[in-house]
Amino acid sequence: MSLSHIALSSGRLIELTELRMSSTYGGMLEGYPCKPINDMKVRSLQRQAERAFPSTPVHLVPPSLKYPDQTAGAFGPVEVLPSVACIGAFRSTAVAPELDPVLHRSALTVIWFQTGLDVPPGKDADLVLRSIRWEELAQDYEL
Repeated sequence: MSLSHIALSSGRLIELTELRMSSTYGGMLEGYPCKPINDMKVRSLQRQAERAFPSTPVHLVPPSLKYPDQTAGAFGPVEVLPSVACIGAFRSTAVAPELDPVLHRSALTVIWFQTGLDVPPGKDADLVLRSIRWEELAQDYEL
């Protein structure tokens, strides 16, 4: 059973089969959101995704950033990521047209950030998710 179906801008239908959400800055005891901290958060998410889904390529959707304070601290200006970090396992039909559609599928693990705890809502999913270049990024596999 899938958690959601998303129609990509290309017309391809993908299904979300697993979703892991966490607070972007949960556990941050000192410092402030800035580029070095955000880069560490993103690298950590990428490592988590690669460990959780080792046979699937991982794609990071470029996050939207906010700069609420123009004064720079010791690590540069305040740079805030959306509050929820997501790792999702997506599946679809095979990318390669010569593969048997009964025996093959394609998969991609996607990392993205969002403001709420909602599962991406199908055809109303955020444009950044719907813009994933599945044919270039996903990997075919045999059932």
